[in-house]
Amino acid sequence: MKYLLLLADLLQFFTACSPVQDAHVYEHEKGYGKIGMIPIPRGYTRVPVGNGSFGAWLRQLELRNDNIVYLHNGQPKRNQSAQFAVMKISVGEKNLQQCADAVMRLRAEYLLSSGKKDEIVFYDNDKNAYRPGSQTDRPSFDRYLEQVFSWCGTLSLEQQLKKAKDPAEIRAGDVFIKGGSPGHAVMVIDVARDVHGKYVFILCQSYMPAQDIHILRNPTDASMNPWYSLQENGDLTTPEWVFQFQQRRSW
Repeated sequence: MKYLLLLADLLQFFTACSPVQDAHVYEHEKGYGKIGMIPIPRGYTRVPVGNGSFGAWLRQLELRNDNIVYLHNGQPKRNQSAQFAVMKISVGEKNLQQCADAVMRLRAEYLLSSGKKDEIVFYDNDKNAYRPGSQTDRPSFDRYLEQVFSWCGTLSLEQQLKKAKDPAEIRAGDVFIKGGSPGHAVMVIDVARDVHGKYVFILCQSYMPAQDIHILRNPTDASMNPWYSLQENGDLTTPEWVFQFQQRRSW
């Protein structure tokens, strides 16, 4: 009996020490089909967003049934512990759609789907502007995105974005970004607030090499997953990068 109990304890220990695959199943059994379906922390409500706004568009983005992140070559990413969920957006077959590229992809897709194609523009480090051509078919737009991904990056995007006006307010579509090499960027894709005006938010990213766009876990407070809290003048610790809150930008 003593040995049977010891064996049971060991099985429980090893199960508890390999939570990633269990979490893949557990989270998606809840049916989080879209970003706007992810439960919010107790005491918070989602911040209202206008019809046709970037925030409304982000909330309706669909999530895959599993949350395995794949690279552009079809191989699973080595680190499978960073993500809470994975978006149903193609990464392509080239090593192009990385961190800043995912941010630009989401913004461009929103403007295209909203009939605001003329507002789509990104700049490279030499201030050259990249706009989609007159063709509106999907292959043409994908070729345009590949051009953007090839010539624009964290440094140029950081220069293009505006500093957040209100440090105490965060909005869907805001970007935490550190330009350069190395640099990184993550996007705020949903926001909630409590009665005291305290904000929490969800982040997404791609990374290097090019990989599926995924929602990030909160590595400092698992009870909040996947929500983060706003702490002025502090650090924002994500699974694969640490930002400062003054590195937040907006469109």
